[in-house]
Amino acid sequence: MAKTFKTIFPAVSVPLNNDYSIDEAQFRAYLRWIKSFYGKGIEGLVCNGHTGEITGLRREERKRITEICSEECGDVMTIISGVSCENTIGSIEMAKEAKEAGADGILLMPPHMWLRFGMKADAPFEYVKDVAEGADIDIIIHLYPATTKAFYPVETLIKMCKEIKHVKAIKMGTRVTSIYEHDVRLLRQECPNVSLLTCHDETLCVSWFPGMDGAIIGFAGCVPELICPAWDVFKNPSDHTLKEAQDWSNRIYPISQAIYGGGQPSGEAHARLKEVLVQRNVFKSSLMRKPVLPLNQEEKDWIALGIKHSGLRKVDMRPYLY
Repeated sequence: MAKTFKTIFPAVSVPLNNDYSIDEAQFRAYLRWIKSFYGKGIEGLVCNGHTGEITGLRREERKRITEICSEECGDVMTIISGVSCENTIGSIEMAKEAKEAGADGILLMPPHMWLRFGMKADAPFEYVKDVAEGADIDIIIHLYPATTKAFYPVETLIKMCKEIKHVKAIKMGTRVTSIYEHDVRLLRQECPNVSLLTCHDETLCVSWFPGMDGAIIGFAGCVPELICPAWDVFKNPSDHTLKEAQDWSNRIYPISQAIYGGGQPSGEAHARLKEVLVQRNVFKSSLMRKPVLPLNQEEKDWIALGIKHSGLRKVDMRPYLY
């Protein structure tokens, strides 16, 4: 199977048992449901992202999750596994483990110490280069918001794309519209072969307007029936109208508000996303690894309204339970 980095990548959630262990049987059924959208706009998936609670998972659990994704979907879909570590040596080891587990590439997050302390200008380039060479694996750069100290300036991204052969895509998490559009345009000009993917779940259709190659979004893992046809409109604009784009945006908006509330994805938003999966009959439980706490009834009722107003139905999971 040829790998693609130009598609919608659902960032998949992981169902948990009451003792916080991974419910593997339910996870496999969920992945089979996601796989049913292959060819409709989804040709890959991301596991061990923030939606998949990477920071709450043990190292061996991350590898096991990657193995399950590869077993269920790797025959046709591009499997990307998140890597989050505070040091280069550990990141290389985790990237190798992801590769051994069947991942086609990794989503490489910046060391989170940079969020607090910042970094030298050359540090991000050296970090990505060392991991790429050390693990010999393709990489999607995880770009953090422009308002954080871990943000990579566009000049750094261009250098990565031009000089590190394993860099195949950038998850554009800029979240400042003026910087986002400027950087997308410049990257298109300077690095035309690198895939640019939005991760702005909370303003998805708006973030597609500069002409993106797809998305990495948890949103696609809970409402793919909305995301796939909306993506078709933005991917093939000559075949559609602005009115169609606006209509899909209006259809997505209620459930987007229910999950993200106008803010960017967070632990609490990921918990609300899991609750959407519960109310749609995909998951049995919306339990999250602590310190993320359970939702209250008011939050659950708000999600139910979002589901209703976006015209979403319960999913019949019986075909995927085997």
